[in-house]
Amino acid sequence: MLYWEDFTVGRKMEFGAMEVTEEEVIEYATEFDPQPFHIDKEAASEHYFGGIIASGWHTAAMCMRMMVDGYLNNSATMGSPGVEQLRWKKPVRPGETLHVTAEITDRSLPKSKPELGFVKFSHVVCNQDGEVKMTMISSGMFLRKPSKISVREISQ
Repeated sequence: MLYWEDFTVGRKMEFGAMEVTEEEVIEYATEFDPQPFHIDKEAASEHYFGGIIASGWHTAAMCMRMMVDGYLNNSATMGSPGVEQLRWKKPVRPGETLHVTAEITDRSLPKSKPELGFVKFSHVVCNQDGEVKMTMISSGMFLRKPSKISVREISQ
């Protein structure tokens, strides 16, 4: 189990190997981002991108799934206060395989919640060729190791 203390600044984690299929791209976009270049092969072939591409929101959702599988399911996560920055650098296309590198860039302890700590991450989503597809800066909240919380902190 990973606690706040395990997320040290500078630590890098690499995870994921998610294959992007055309069927999933179209299915996701049909439900959540039904623009022609996401759902219509013919329209997409005549579009600026020259073919079907994943919605940026789909890319973010795939990143989230890889984060959950990569480290969140094995951590004392308490959720996230949000995303500071999200950038779609290049379109994600069917047939690509995505992976994520996460680097811890900062962490802090709130005075009002001694049992929690905040961790700031820089996530980079790349394809099998190392092309950067998406970047994201976000924070997570994690429980501290029970032995690391002093009685003094709890009573404050």
